[in-house]
Amino acid sequence: MMPKPILIAGPCVIESMEILEAVAAKLMRINEQLGTDIIFKSSFDKANRTSIHSFRGPGIEKGLQMLADIKAKYGLKILTDIHESSQAPLVGEVADVIQIPAFLCRQTDLLVAAARTGKTVNIKKAQFLSGQDMVYPVEKARDAGAKEVWLTERGNSFGYNNLVVDFRNIPDMKEIVPTVIMDCTHSVQRPGAGGGKTAGDRRFVPSMALAAKAFGATGYFFEVHPDPEHGLSDAANMLELAKLEELIIKLIQ
Repeated sequence: MMPKPILIAGPCVIESMEILEAVAAKLMRINEQLGTDIIFKSSFDKANRTSIHSFRGPGIEKGLQMLADIKAKYGLKILTDIHESSQAPLVGEVADVIQIPAFLCRQTDLLVAAARTGKTVNIKKAQFLSGQDMVYPVEKARDAGAKEVWLTERGNSFGYNNLVVDFRNIPDMKEIVPTVIMDCTHSVQRPGAGGGKTAGDRRFVPSMALAAKAFGATGYFFEVHPDPEHGLSDAANMLELAKLEELIIKLIQ
């Protein structure tokens, strides 16, 4: 029997405790009903937004407290990302998995700082790298003492304002680490194509997940929201929270 895949889900950015709780309660119910162990994801700061005027989140101090509260109340593991080396020790006190953003996956000091926390490090593959290139970020994290390293596929730049997924990257990265996640929502982005914000098309999210399953992905990453059209970050790409359970059932069958 195949092991259950790693599942990661949550709103792109921390908007409010109300939204975090709505998502967490749904994830907890799915875990109870399906026997899954969905990891809760949200960002305390989106430092890479397209526009200076875009919403970034509550910041590290307040954001980590909110994530800690979710962890305590709902019993969910936590994944969040860091953008600066100095954030790693604080994030490591709350998060079970520390994520390295795609554009920063070659930043040696960031990888080393994440690895030294002793937490699992999830490195997202840059939009300008191949799956095979990810051997070097993994090497940096492992040399710094990382106990477990995951890699995440999220598409490659395809001209301007678009991404394309080469699913061959999944088996290529599985030759580097045993855990390869498919980021099913960021891979449908159209970066910068929304007039000062990232556009995209969430209707392709289920297809991205099922195609990744065919190529041997060991996990799936979904940004979800109760009302994604009104989300404050990645609104066009987030999956409707109500549709998550049906898709997970297809993936774990």
